[in-house]
Amino acid sequence: MDLEKFERDLKAYYKESEAADMGDRVSTLLNHIQEEWHIPAASLNIHELKALTATVIDAESAQLHNAVEELLAQKERIERQIERKSDELHQRKCQVFSALEFAMVDGDETLRSRLHQIKLQTIDLFDILGEMVETAIITTLEKGEDIEDTIGEIIKEFTYETLNEGPLNSIRMRQVIATILKSAIDIAEATPNNAEAILRSTLRGIRNGLIRSIDRFKRQLLYMPDEAKALLIGDYTVLQNELQQADALFSQVVLGVAEQSCTNTQMILEKVSSEIHFDMEELVHISKETVEVMRDQLSALAKGAVVRGSKVLNSETAKEAKRMGIQAWSSAKIAIDNAIKSAKERMDRK
Repeated sequence: MDLEKFERDLKAYYKESEAADMGDRVSTLLNHIQEEWHIPAASLNIHELKALTATVIDAESAQLHNAVEELLAQKERIERQIERKSDELHQRKCQVFSALEFAMVDGDETLRSRLHQIKLQTIDLFDILGEMVETAIITTLEKGEDIEDTIGEIIKEFTYETLNEGPLNSIRMRQVIATILKSAIDIAEATPNNAEAILRSTLRGIRNGLIRSIDRFKRQLLYMPDEAKALLIGDYTVLQNELQQADALFSQVVLGVAEQSCTNTQMILEKVSSEIHFDMEELVHISKETVEVMRDQLSALAKGAVVRGSKVLNSETAKEAKRMGIQAWSSAKIAIDNAIKSAKERMDRK
């Protein structure tokens, strides 16, 4: 049998059927198959039965199919409008901070640093994270002062603020760690003399930012209402399991990114990972504490989280990322200088 001819005949016949009821239309079609093709319903093979099924489904669901297609088109139009408006909102926030920065051009470094901190907490960071990291590290290398401490401070701040933009979950943690590390590797491979310093300080900065984010998450769980907990937690079981082995999660992401890098980078990452291995106790400790709080607070509230959708950002955002990367260097430098000053004052008093 020519299956294409068989299916074409069924479609034409079913389309012209005048029966008012679907059951009657199907019965009439089966009778037609027996009379025209000499095939009783019980003798239809899998291919013929599939052609029969497709014919009936296509004819009976045509209107609904078209309605679904129209709704999908409307949904996609709305999503595009949301993306455009979200981008406009992002740009407007940037414009506000640009105006403030311009107005405060004669202000002191501390004031600008405070403004930068507010900006980090206000601007959507995730989509510009990689470029911010690159620019901040490059700026630090160009200044050539306290390279490791400065990069570590910058990465800690970027990790913490980006994780806090949305609900803390294992997927977001992995994405943030990987994005930051990949950007740092790009700069490290382009500046081999500083590669080890860049990668060591990056790993330490990520770890410290992760610790700070998990600690914040733990404190939030203690005081937020049940409704807010249900919205905050994404995959409760997965996150709990991941936090129980936060150090392993960190190491897995580093290993995964390392495998995509050149041999020299892999060797450096292996070395610096080994060096900071003994510094991971604080991450393990805060993660275990958080898991205990989750068990107490959320055992009955394992519901889906609201996950932030990614936004389409234009070239103006790339410029903003670079500007924020440079500002991050200034902010980190102030923090380090203040820490050194405080340490010296304490030593002098002694």
